[in-house]
Amino acid sequence: MSANQARSWEQSYAPHAPEKEKQAAVRVKKQSWVTKGEKALYSLFGFCIISASIYMVSFASTTDQLNRDLQELENTVEHQMVVNEGLTYEKTKLSEPERIINIAEKHGLTIQASEVKQATAYNN
Repeated sequence: MSANQARSWEQSYAPHAPEKEKQAAVRVKKQSWVTKGEKALYSLFGFCIISASIYMVSFASTTDQLNRDLQELENTVEHQMVVNEGLTYEKTKLSEPERIINIAEKHGLTIQASEVKQATAYNN
């Protein structure tokens, strides 16, 4: 069979050949593997995690600042205690009876009683 004969044969029998059915276009919906509800839950869970992280960082920062202030106050108290001890020692040195007698004699005062006693204060 030649090519011309094949074409003529195809054209003569073509109307008798069954027509091809047209296929209807079918849309296939893509289903994601994460549903809307799961997305909402994951978003809520993520928000909770971020909020908790921010709260912990701010709490740690506040605690750290409080500890620094406390240490500063303790250092100030220690320094003041050292100053107070120094002043107490100086007070005891200045209130010695021999020193008081020497200052009194320099200013022309005389001691009538031969016994000079240390005066102590009692706190009530």
